[in-house]
Amino acid sequence: MSPPLATASAADGPPVDARATLAKVRRHMSPAQARGQKLLAAGAVEECGSGAEVVLSDGRAVVDFGSYGVGLLGHRHPEVVAAVAGELARMTTSTRVLANPRTAALAERLVGLLAPERLPRVWIGQSGADAVECALKLARVASGRPRMLAVEGAFHGKTLGALSATYWPRYRSGLEQFLAPTTHLDPADPDAAARELARGDVAGLVFEPVQGEGGVRVLDAAVLRRWSEDVRAAGGFVVSDEVQAGLFRAGPASLALQWGLEVDAVLFGKHLGGGVLPLSAAVCSERLYAPLAADAFLHTSTFGGHPLSCAAGLAAIDVTQRLADVTGLPEQMEAALQAVRRRHPDVVTAVRGQGLLWGLEMSSPATAGSALVDLTEQGLLVSPCLGRPEVLRLLPPLVTTPAQLRRAIEALDAALAVAESYVDLPDPQPRKG
Repeated sequence: MSPPLATASAADGPPVDARATLAKVRRHMSPAQARGQKLLAAGAVEECGSGAEVVLSDGRAVVDFGSYGVGLLGHRHPEVVAAVAGELARMTTSTRVLANPRTAALAERLVGLLAPERLPRVWIGQSGADAVECALKLARVASGRPRMLAVEGAFHGKTLGALSATYWPRYRSGLEQFLAPTTHLDPADPDAAARELARGDVAGLVFEPVQGEGGVRVLDAAVLRRWSEDVRAAGGFVVSDEVQAGLFRAGPASLALQWGLEVDAVLFGKHLGGGVLPLSAAVCSERLYAPLAADAFLHTSTFGGHPLSCAAGLAAIDVTQRLADVTGLPEQMEAALQAVRRRHPDVVTAVRGQGLLWGLEMSSPATAGSALVDLTEQGLLVSPCLGRPEVLRLLPPLVTTPAQLRRAIEALDAALAVAESYVDLPDPQPRKG
């Protein structure tokens, strides 16, 4: 039985000045970002979070099914917070030249969680892009080949190495000449990898079992199995990017392993740090990890394996695994969202996903944008899909209560009813003269 969730309220600290906060974002960060943030929350800003809720500066409490997948345990889960507080009393950072017990323990825990005989090595970073960068570098160094295969619709990060595997032109535009060679495969074509492998320059394949930014699309396990077999037969490496979908977000600890795929790495991030601290990891085969085993300084990060983050990760894995074994929330979410689609067929064209990773495909990007704004007003935060703006992404925490789930569905119904009112309006006519 989990201890009660930590609670938070505006009274726990000095009041937040929303107007001043947005002014600082506009002045020092991005005017467009400030406008969007102001619009979404009607001028309020986030103030504190607890469990599946966030309290805004105007006193509203909203259910958080967004946060881009970081909050699988919600905000400030007490066991994760306690683990970090305990580590603060011992070691706030690592010397980096001496072994750290929390870093070593996390590596051992991740290996034991997956397949110790197949994936016995771990590299620890801070973000999902960190883990992707490590895996792509290792695949190229270990194979001696330059080109990676990825999937159309993929999102693997925005740093230059990870960006080379990301599909969307929005992020790649103007940088193409600096990106490492990558070919994106049609996810419906089982023969695509074999054709590319015939050129003899392929280092490996990287894929997301469920494409998050790509519209919450579950890839075909049979196609991935064929590609993986072809790549490995040609001496290449296979990397499953489960930064968003893995570690019990979409069901199992690893979708690739559950599907029986022969992979050389499984990548974790986002909620690996329990929603408290940034943390990521690449859990690798001996063959892929060989360059790092030979030279531990080949790929390093000053804050990789940070003891506070690793303490958070150890607690988060234990709590997540325990809750995932008993919750019926995934089944409740699927049933509720399918019912939402039936109630709003004019604006919701598809429901996709699994576990606690779901996408609502709307009739247009404009409809999705309208719903995104209205949802916050109705008391629900969700994440957009920047690659497919017609899709809204719902990422509920494991700690969501039945009452919070009902509030979320009520908010969806209310926002979608507003969106429906725009469906039959005529397109605006261009001005004359």
